[in-house]
Amino acid sequence: MKNDPKWLPPMSALTAFEAAVHHGGFSRAGEAIGLTQSAVSRQIAQLEAMLQTPLFDRIGRRVRLNEAGRAYADDLLPAIDAIRRATARASAQRQRRALRIATLPSFGMRWLAPRLPQLTARHPDLVVDFAARSEPFDFGHEDFDAAVHFGVAEEWPGVVADFLFREEAVPVCSPAWLAAHPLRTPADLLSVPLLSQSSRRDAWPRWLAAAGVDASALEPGPAFEHFLMLAQASAAGAGVALIPSFLIQPELEAGALVVPFVRPLSTDQAYYLVYPSSALDGPLRPFRDWLIDQAGRGAA
Repeated sequence: MKNDPKWLPPMSALTAFEAAVHHGGFSRAGEAIGLTQSAVSRQIAQLEAMLQTPLFDRIGRRVRLNEAGRAYADDLLPAIDAIRRATARASAQRQRRALRIATLPSFGMRWLAPRLPQLTARHPDLVVDFAARSEPFDFGHEDFDAAVHFGVAEEWPGVVADFLFREEAVPVCSPAWLAAHPLRTPADLLSVPLLSQSSRRDAWPRWLAAAGVDASALEPGPAFEHFLMLAQASAAGAGVALIPSFLIQPELEAGALVVPFVRPLSTDQAYYLVYPSSALDGPLRPFRDWLIDQAGRGAA
């Protein structure tokens, strides 16, 4: 069956079938792809003849996808989407040195974005589009060339993972809040609101344990999806937050946040640039080399 052209329907028939599935009929499908209803009907009939089975039930002048049609659509439509994404990516990279990078939101805003002028100065013909992603994804189903990932490399199998740097999280709060709630020892934190990042709820128990404090009875506090939301809440006086120091340098330098205990928390987790091994054949290589160089200069 492999490479046998008889099992490859005409693209025009597949396009008509996809439109009919999405729009629930031949008339609206024709409007969507610029064909008449009868032209869509002929393309579907050609496909049904090739498959030797009807894909739609004809009920008067209406059509409805039948069981065979649904099964065919479930197998076929993801493949058509993959062809569309691959074609769009290839076309964009022929026209320009374009990349799509997924990045953790706070990392992208606080660490990556301020450094982009240096990337442009070094590679003026390289165009990079960034999108926020907080969780690992399948590169086969997402149109990204690479992603910035925090964790351990083994958490994202089947990709290359280039180490960038580790982080140190520090407890922070607003100066006014600290004046109203004096903290003399780490154990005092057990009686105040502790704010967390939603995917790292274990950070406070680990920090307290490292400080020699029994946190077995610690009640969960408010959690925020993004670190910058967490920083804003802490600066507003909501409590004490545990945040990577490189993400809050502006707030620390401005005095909007202060560190009550200089006791950073570090782990075996780190930031990585992850990508399929084949991706370095294109414009990802200069971006990757620049990013690793920037990471080697220090997180701050």
